[in-house]
Amino acid sequence: MPLQDVTVTIDILKPAAYIGFGKPLILAEKAGTSFIKNYKDLEEVKVDFAENTPTYAKAKAVLAQKNRPDTLSIATYDSAGSGIVGASEALEEYFDEDWIFVLAADEGLTDKVAIADFVEQSGYKFFVVVTTDSESRNAFKAKAYDRTIDFYHPIENEHPDAALVGEVANRPVGSQTWKFKTLTGITPLDITNKEELKAIHEDGAIAYVTKAGTPQTSEGIVASGEYIDVMHGKDWIKLNMESNIQSAFAKNDKITYNSNGISLIEGEVTTTLKTAHSMGIIDSDNSGNPLYTVSTKSREEMPVAEREKRIYNGISFSYTAQGAIHESNIKGEIQPVE
Repeated sequence: MPLQDVTVTIDILKPAAYIGFGKPLILAEKAGTSFIKNYKDLEEVKVDFAENTPTYAKAKAVLAQKNRPDTLSIATYDSAGSGIVGASEALEEYFDEDWIFVLAADEGLTDKVAIADFVEQSGYKFFVVVTTDSESRNAFKAKAYDRTIDFYHPIENEHPDAALVGEVANRPVGSQTWKFKTLTGITPLDITNKEELKAIHEDGAIAYVTKAGTPQTSEGIVASGEYIDVMHGKDWIKLNMESNIQSAFAKNDKITYNSNGISLIEGEVTTTLKTAHSMGIIDSDNSGNPLYTVSTKSREEMPVAEREKRIYNGISFSYTAQGAIHESNIKGEIQPVE
């Protein structure tokens, strides 16, 4: 994690400004010293990765989408070298760089599971992976990852993971679900049996299918079954709240350990949640009021040991994530002729 004095933890309860918040990182094997680099187009990618490489193909799928990000990052490792020799090592080395979704270009199933493990342990960002059979689907289903998006697609030489990130991730957080999305350059699977699609979803995976004549993503879930937009919104709140409060520490000569200082921090928390509500991350009640609460403890309620160390852990918040309609059953009736 970057150096900071603020940590925001958000737990999802059941039931009930990062630049480029959709920016992808592609992990790629390349001989030589490891590096991370930003690319704006395929001509730049071609300088470092030949057109016949999986890395180029991933980048091409990202950049082919209508809502593509302005830039993508590629981080390299060299399995035959002496420096960063694996995808997981490269991921760890460059984890705090400016990206949100990681894609694997050259890795086998074991390495992909290791990537998923690392991202899950980190508690933020996402891994988007392609699986091609029930065995590989089960490898991610077994651990019920909250931060892995499993895209089941057995068609060779296509990259729906990259296309999904390229099309959806860079849109404003909270503005869309990840279901129903059409991807450029991806062939829909020939699935007409609802039970077959249900089995894919029960494995925590999504697919690309045709419904009502339109190719589209079949669901918008991570491997655990939680919705991608809920998790993406959670990360937006966490990172922006941390940034806002850290900035408040830097801009003020001193944030006093009393009601004034506590109110200042509370204000930054509330401002972040208000913005999240306006973006569609946080839901509203029937009157349009945002569904979040913020609670603080006074100076006197804090342990003496924490006050002496200038640590304030007395603020908490909760919110209701805004949902979406993914399915509808509509009943009608025909009136008899009189």
